[in-house]
Amino acid sequence: MVRNYPRSIPDILPDIVNQFSTLITKEAQLARAEMSEKITHLTLGLGLLVGGSVLLVPAVVILLQAAIAALIPAEIATVWATLIVDGAALAIGGALLAVGISRLKAARPIPTKTIEQFQQDAEVANLN
Repeated sequence: MVRNYPRSIPDILPDIVNQFSTLITKEAQLARAEMSEKITHLTLGLGLLVGGSVLLVPAVVILLQAAIAALIPAEIATVWATLIVDGAALAIGGALLAVGISRLKAARPIPTKTIEQFQQDAEVANLN
């Protein structure tokens, strides 16, 4: 069966190039928008983290001093009370730091939506 197409290949080629160019432009805009959104969330989270840390440091110092003072009446020498409380604080702080670092490594700012869209576009292009 012979099909009659109203347009020849030389007529279609400029449209294909134009549509491909438009597709690439749209994909680049999507990538920029997605990265901007991820960076905004990351910046906000980092700002809140720094602000919270600045406010919590003095509170933690006071609580550690209170814990040391609470151990002294139990006839524990001031030096040993200080070492016990600081050792516990060091262990808990180290664990929190390790968990935080692993979470930061897991949260990569990659434009996943854009990558998925590129893959879908490539699949569609391969089918035609």
